[in-house]
Amino acid sequence: MTDRADVIIIGAGPGGIFCAYELLRQRPGLHVVMFEKGRSIEKRECPKRKTKQCVGCKPCSITTGFAGAGAFSDGKLSLSPDVGGNLPDILGYEETAALIGESDAVYLQFGADTNVYGVDKAAQIREIRRKAINANLKLVECPIRHLGTEEGYKIYSRLQKHLEEAGTELHFQTMVTEILVENGRAVGVKTDAGEIFHGKEIVSAVGREGADWFKGKCLEIGIETSPGTVDVGVRVEVRDEVMQTLNENLYEAKLVYHTPTFDDKVRTFCTNPSGEVATEYYEGGLAVVNGHAYKSKEYKTDNTNFAILVSKNFTKPFTTPIAYGRKIAELSNMLCGGKILVQTFGDFRRGRRTTEERLCRNNIIPTLKDAVPGDLSLVFPHRIMVDIEEMLLALDKVTPGIASEETLLYGVEVKFYSNKVVVNRDFETSIRGLRAIGDGAGVTRGLQQASANGISVARSIIRTME
Repeated sequence: MTDRADVIIIGAGPGGIFCAYELLRQRPGLHVVMFEKGRSIEKRECPKRKTKQCVGCKPCSITTGFAGAGAFSDGKLSLSPDVGGNLPDILGYEETAALIGESDAVYLQFGADTNVYGVDKAAQIREIRRKAINANLKLVECPIRHLGTEEGYKIYSRLQKHLEEAGTELHFQTMVTEILVENGRAVGVKTDAGEIFHGKEIVSAVGREGADWFKGKCLEIGIETSPGTVDVGVRVEVRDEVMQTLNENLYEAKLVYHTPTFDDKVRTFCTNPSGEVATEYYEGGLAVVNGHAYKSKEYKTDNTNFAILVSKNFTKPFTTPIAYGRKIAELSNMLCGGKILVQTFGDFRRGRRTTEERLCRNNIIPTLKDAVPGDLSLVFPHRIMVDIEEMLLALDKVTPGIASEETLLYGVEVKFYSNKVVVNRDFETSIRGLRAIGDGAGVTRGLQQASANGISVARSIIRTME
């Protein structure tokens, strides 16, 4: 079977969704075809939410399907160009800010909460900043709109319905296996069913989960890339009381630290007040840790979780930062039977394995019920261990209690957005007619910039059609 399209979009995450949305908003009737290896949003359901046990769904409904990992994430929209990716480096700060405003307006149109955190408590934020400076931490101020895990699902459900009604041709549970290139130009794709679709423009919007797949395509067809960054670390869980000041005034405190021993960049990421720690499964059954928080009170817990991520930049000849991150996660999986490892900070500092008996003494009850007590020193390189410890001790000066011996550390958290594709201002790769956007291309690192990126590339495509 052969079909033709005006635009082919690979991946139905926020970047792909907002690209299709903007294309059809400006050019109704345009033939837009979208391929997604996961399920449609109404068919995305994780059995573990009810059974508390992973049954190994293929593909994983948490990381794949319409809206990508964003459908079941905490759903925080960062409303500052300073957070969430590299769009300002490509488009400039002012244009990025404008695009974030436009994508935010679309989320509001489809039902996002109008409340924004971090804009109306200047005195409290000033005091938090003072404490951060005293601890050599940088507070990155960023207004946050919180969708919530269950509300985000509803918003993306409305967006899927809108795209279908606008004429988007959506192919779910369909894997793109080849990007077809003729004379240095992308001309179409081939699917796992053997179908060939030709398109005037092709957009790769595969997201984090597809970063490794796209790296393979870059090698296969000669797309220019550069060594990127990989973020590796842990998810920290404490009682809400410890994080109360940060949660109430900022919702998500974005703090950056350069460690005294190695001068490595370490940052906090994805804070979930009254949330729960969760497992995500990537290609090959790789288990990594993440966190969620719900809007509804019935799903709230007594704990706050957030990530501490160590950013590692590599230079030639090393070209596989994604594989590096995967290997660390695989080692953790090996030690705990394909699950997530948990260790108290006290045991982490002493270099000893956490046991079930010591875990039961804690004031903090783990929200990830099937996490396996263990020893992170058997997983992380020494340098990353030191970075995590020094970051926690610095954070303790801002909000005392984070460096408590009872604080829980879950491993491993890895962000697979390190396949940095070389693109121009229109996000076109070294292969003409093929554009790369979002987290899977190393351009963005979150929902809001990915959404803004989708709008931007749609407008670039429309300009070529004029």
